Amino acid sequence: MAKYRDNLPQMEKRLFLTDGGLETTLVFHENIDLPDFAAFTLLDSDGGKKTLESYFDPYLALARQHSAGLILDTCTWRANPDWGARLGYDQQALDRINQEAVAMLKPIRERHEIPASPMPLNGCIGPRGDGYIADTAMTPAQARDYHLPQVRSFAAADADMVSAITMTSADEATGIVQAAESAGMPVAVAFTVETDGRLPSGESLADAIAKTDARTGAYASYFMINCAHPTHFDHVLASDGDWRQRIHGLRANASAMSHAELDEATELDSGDPDDLASRYASFCKSLPNLNVFGGCCGTDHRHLAAIAEACRPQFF
Repeated sequence: MAKYRDNLPQMEKRLFLTDGGLETTLVFHENIDLPDFAAFTLLDSDGGKKTLESYFDPYLALARQHSAGLILDTCTWRANPDWGARLGYDQQALDRINQEAVAMLKPIRERHEIPASPMPLNGCIGPRGDGYIADTAMTPAQARDYHLPQVRSFAAADADMVSAITMTSADEATGIVQAAESAGMPVAVAFTVETDGRLPSGESLADAIAKTDARTGAYASYFMINCAHPTHFDHVLASDGDWRQRIHGLRANASAMSHAELDEATELDSGDPDDLASRYASFCKSLPNLNVFGGCCGTDHRHLAAIAEACRPQFF
């Protein structure tokens, strides 16, 4: 049985961490070739599995050091039918991969979890399309049907929850939330924004959260912002609105470059970990329920160490 499915510990007002940018760390720091940025392909080799397991080591140490919870994410951001087909994975193979991704995390939790550091297992769901642009328009119903098999795979593997990461529109986010509800899975939604603070679809962050909640009876456990630098959305979070109370997590990029610039980059821009951490800490004042802190493109354990140090005083 899933350990935390009926009571997600990060819904309490306590410090939680996630990992940083898995794919950018593997590509630029570990020199691993990830076709289509698909880390899940590493599960098909013993060496790849060991790489994924060791990737979590510094984050596990940080969680213990700061008495923080740690959300353990699967490496499945690209493990959906469109991206899977490009890499030679049919639906049966994707079901296997998504379940194996959860299974890989279970012994990590068994070895490292302590009462002060609960570790929910999270099935990571990426967008059908690119993730930087709203290039695959779907109705909520179409998105529900598209993403439901992956959600069911995570449910069958006893994941505690699922997260929709780098969502570019409220329509796709709505469909994933509906799929999660039908499978009895808690779900978090992370929207990405452009340099103007709006989603690639053109929607405002406030509208995207409100629209997703209105269509789903506010079923999502919480919302996050990911794959954007804080300078891209700080002005948005300065505005009023109850929607800000629905944001529990940040997984920002290290770089202040736009999505288009990042897409063309041949070198990693790791930004300034201390500056990023100070910006995270400032958001604790404007987002009353913010307690999940992680990273996205270009971030690694150095950024999370600075973030944990900067944000920890809000919780202890």
